[in-house]
Amino acid sequence: MPSSVQILGTGQLLELSRRLRAAGGPRLRQNTARRIRRAAEPLQKDLQDTIRTVELAGSGRKVRGGPSPTNRPLRAALAGAVRISVRSGASPGARVWLDHSRLPDDITAGVAARIDDGRLRHPVFGNGKRWTNQWARPSGWWTKTVQDGMPRMRAEVDRIRDDVRRDLQ
Repeated sequence: MPSSVQILGTGQLLELSRRLRAAGGPRLRQNTARRIRRAAEPLQKDLQDTIRTVELAGSGRKVRGGPSPTNRPLRAALAGAVRISVRSGASPGARVWLDHSRLPDDITAGVAARIDDGRLRHPVFGNGKRWTNQWARPSGWWTKTVQDGMPRMRAEVDRIRDDVRRDLQ
């Protein structure tokens, strides 16, 4: 289920953040934040690419319908809502998340989670009396992509932490 992915320093990043603050180097803090953001960018790109390629197969039309009421693709809108945020204060780390405020009004926040689960049930062209199912293939676009990308992201954040620690010594 899409939520946010966070790399948080329980102890190591917190200790590093305190030392950065004590060293008084805003340039070093900005550099560290930039490198942590760059470590999260491949995961963000992978999530965006994955949702763009998820097949949403329907059960087929039984009766011919009219044109779609929207001209905006669902998967592109979801891909555009995947964001990164980096914190360097009391709780330092990187977060990759789905920003629901960047989604159009007619796409609810739970759509991404339902696609991740593998089944999207929705009214046919907004008609509340007729509902249909669409099946996401492959399912788990968020969870599987995050599981595959987390080791790389963690390794890069560890490398950044070690580099900064070496600079502070």
